[in-house]
Amino acid sequence: KPESGRWTPRSPAPQTPLIRPPIWVPRLSSGATSPLHASSSPSVKWDRSQDQPWRIPGAATFTRSHPRENRPSAQGGEFPLVRGWDPSTQQSILDPGFAGAQISVTPPEAIIPRGGSVTVNCSASCAELGLEIELSKKEVAQGVNWKTFELSDVREDISPICYANCPNQTESSVSITVYGFPDLVELEPLPSWQPVGQNLTLSCQVVGGAPRDNLTVVLLRGEEELSRQPAVGEPALVNHTVEARREDHGANFSCRAELDLRSRGLGLFQNSSAPRQLRTYVLPDTNLSLSAPRVVEAGTQVLVECVLGGLFPASEAQVHLALEDHRLNATITYNGDSLVARAPMQGLAGEEGTQQLVCVVTLGDRDLRTREKVTIYSFPAPKLTLSQPEVSEGTLVSVECEAHSPAVVTLHGAPARRPSERDQILLNASAEDNERIFSCLATLEVAGQMVHKNQTRELRVLYGPRLDKRDCSGNWTWPEGSKQTVNCQAWGNPTPKLTCSRKDGALLPIGTQMLVKREIAGTYLCRAESSHGKVTREVVVNVIYHQNNVVIIILVAAVIILGTVGTAAYIYNRRRKIQIYELQKKAQEAAALKLNALASPP
Repeated sequence: KPESGRWTPRSPAPQTPLIRPPIWVPRLSSGATSPLHASSSPSVKWDRSQDQPWRIPGAATFTRSHPRENRPSAQGGEFPLVRGWDPSTQQSILDPGFAGAQISVTPPEAIIPRGGSVTVNCSASCAELGLEIELSKKEVAQGVNWKTFELSDVREDISPICYANCPNQTESSVSITVYGFPDLVELEPLPSWQPVGQNLTLSCQVVGGAPRDNLTVVLLRGEEELSRQPAVGEPALVNHTVEARREDHGANFSCRAELDLRSRGLGLFQNSSAPRQLRTYVLPDTNLSLSAPRVVEAGTQVLVECVLGGLFPASEAQVHLALEDHRLNATITYNGDSLVARAPMQGLAGEEGTQQLVCVVTLGDRDLRTREKVTIYSFPAPKLTLSQPEVSEGTLVSVECEAHSPAVVTLHGAPARRPSERDQILLNASAEDNERIFSCLATLEVAGQMVHKNQTRELRVLYGPRLDKRDCSGNWTWPEGSKQTVNCQAWGNPTPKLTCSRKDGALLPIGTQMLVKREIAGTYLCRAESSHGKVTREVVVNVIYHQNNVVIIILVAAVIILGTVGTAAYIYNRRRKIQIYELQKKAQEAAALKLNALASPP
């Protein structure tokens, strides 16, 4: 690839033409062979004017030339061979047989860099020859009928003329083309931002460069070729229009000048301009949303939010949030093709009234804005006063609620009345009013919205102890061995001290869990005392309990055992007596039989 600003050849430069004296050849007949076959390259081409080429096998093609000379053309038969040109050796060959002076120039054409040098050889059929040129020339070599000149510092296309006087003057010119690289290849500046979908015209300016017929201007997007046009005019200005795309954001555009001299034996030379980066964007005309409270109290801070979607590239967008002339400190969050800007906004005292809150999103060379009205207002809290915040029971208390105009108040507990800036109630303080909360609500209309502020006060009422059945039932019956808590609460302000004791001085634990024993059973006198008096109440504790079960079990067991033993002894003694009775009965029967036997006669 060519380096920017440097011309790089694409093929090797040709060598300096080889200048040789002319080769003399005789007149040739049509179809004849040429002695050049043995003395010149087969690539030599011979020209003849006004006729089609004649070809000599193994030698060259020749035609008649020198149209400047008023001579008849050959129509078959013999004709003069005027000039030949060998591209490989760049030799010009003359036919001295042509009528009058014959002249040739070598090379017939040349291309050199601007400011370069070239050597021109003039050959003629006589010795009187020269080179006509406006530039300075230097004769560097000569022979009997030829001269070689060096032309230096050639800066533009020229056509030197070789002439000969033999005796008539004849001449032949050489075409010398000067090539040069452009002095400037520049892509005109691109817009700082280009909307996606709109046409973008790329313009490339090329100053200098020759020959123009070989100079081409190429417009590029990165490495992609967009347009290829010839360089026309001086300076040359080449334009090309493209449609801006999202993917073109950050793309580099450039132009390149190409001097193609390959057809003249040189190379392809390229020079590129400095690249220019394009930034494209999309900024929708809608969807900009601004969220903020419609009313803001002076001295308070609120959060405002500005949201926009469908923009590209979102990260390049700038957001300006301001309340009138006060710019807000916004924090911007980007997510894909959307952004959210959030900022705290504070209403300033002394600047009450309707103000403009504005959000401006800037991307590229465009901005999108939206506005909202915000009303700043002052609203002091209402004033709620108690004649005495702490009173004894039965004292008359005044409660007063007051707000600043144009706000109106509502006093909780007061009878329904027409709203006004002030309201009041009177009450005779009782124990039920202790720790009562009084509320004063102020209402103000701002820009069609109702805003409220509330003030509260607590009333403390001092009263003596209270100890009744609801707070201390006074009769508890519990089974022995259970866990119980004595719930007995005395009320009063200040809080009274409560104790419960029996006549023997035993205290009953209050509010704590205890194990019930038969010893706590009895009647207790509970006493509640405070600086505002005292009150008493009798309570009874009953304990359900049973005799010792172990003794009973032992006694029952003993009875059972004794009963069992007695029963067994009775049964044994009865059986023994029965046995004795039976034995005695048998003995009596035996004795009776014996007596009967003795009493009977033999």
